[in-house]
Amino acid sequence: MPDALLANYSRAPVTFVRGEGCTLIDERGERYLDFVAGLAVCALGHAHPEIARAIGEQAARLVHCSNLYGHEPAGELAAELARRSGFARVFFCNSGTEANEAAIKLARKWAYRRGERERTTILACSGSFHGRTLGALAATDNPRYHEGFGPMPGGFAFTPFNDDAALERTIDGTVAAFIVEPVQGESGVHVADRAFLAQARRLCDERGALLVFDEIQCGMGRLGTTFAFESVDVRPDLVTMAKALANGLPIGAVLVSERCADALRPGDHGSTFGGSPVPCAAALTHLRLRDELRLDDHVREIGAFLRSGLTSLASRFSDVLGETRGAGMMLGLQVREPYDAARIVDAARERNLLVNAAGGNTLRIVPPLVLSNDEAVTGLRRLEQAVDAVAGQRVGVAMR
Repeated sequence: MPDALLANYSRAPVTFVRGEGCTLIDERGERYLDFVAGLAVCALGHAHPEIARAIGEQAARLVHCSNLYGHEPAGELAAELARRSGFARVFFCNSGTEANEAAIKLARKWAYRRGERERTTILACSGSFHGRTLGALAATDNPRYHEGFGPMPGGFAFTPFNDDAALERTIDGTVAAFIVEPVQGESGVHVADRAFLAQARRLCDERGALLVFDEIQCGMGRLGTTFAFESVDVRPDLVTMAKALANGLPIGAVLVSERCADALRPGDHGSTFGGSPVPCAAALTHLRLRDELRLDDHVREIGAFLRSGLTSLASRFSDVLGETRGAGMMLGLQVREPYDAARIVDAARERNLLVNAAGGNTLRIVPPLVLSNDEAVTGLRRLEQAVDAVAGQRVGVAMR
């Protein structure tokens, strides 16, 4: 039977039917060690029994009632996120893209309500990725994602990532907000310098703009702290979240500081499904389990082990692999041309390891945060075998 799904994804030739912890199982019963985690989503692994129990229990009580009314899971989750982060208010939506759309609208409305009608520009960084709806896409500095979808909405500008001097020149009285990823994922796992983020905080304060941290991929413990801003010791005005928050269920959130907590008022913005009871129940259970597992300590330990292993691998295959980048358990391994990261991804999958290719010909390593030391060793060994196979294929081609 022909595939009825729209052909807008380049799917690998494998169909998964079940998950257990850091393992995915296909329709033939083959088991794959997962270093992708649903694109940095399944922080506690697949089919966690307590997450599943929370989903089932909540679904049996209340699935949806809309945001015309209150319900306990959303109120409890908002209170818990505010308590943990120190932010004043929380807005819920369904995805990271929607969270960034909300942040863009909030920033402009905040300036508007203050009478600063000229302050409409959303400033982002080179190499940024903030989503695929038109507003978030306009804040994404990648022409490949823009092609065929123009014209892009106006009111967006870009500054070089980690360039202090350029940022000093660019943030002015027309900028409503500067949005930045503490670690850029899609462009190849590039870490923002702490000094760059600290300067952004200072300039936004001095010049009246809001500072937005896009923590959609790098937040929720992936860097070894619950929120990415904690790991860089710079506090933004807004934090956008999604991906790992509900460990696989669709939810996004914007944490809003007291400074701009009254920017959006009834009728300004909304979401039919945002903050629905079932994803909120899953997220609450996720937050509780993070504490019980002391997950931040574990991420720092296993992340350092993985980074060391990737660095050693790059040293052994220095003609194929370049630098190791990233922080915590969000790591990237550069692949040198003419070798192709996508070929290594395929070779790893053939050896029952799932990794991902990101921008700049980079292998992206974002496993579940509960990855064990033994699983890390197994994954590194399988990745070594995959790199060795691709390197050997290249040599074979060259010799013929």
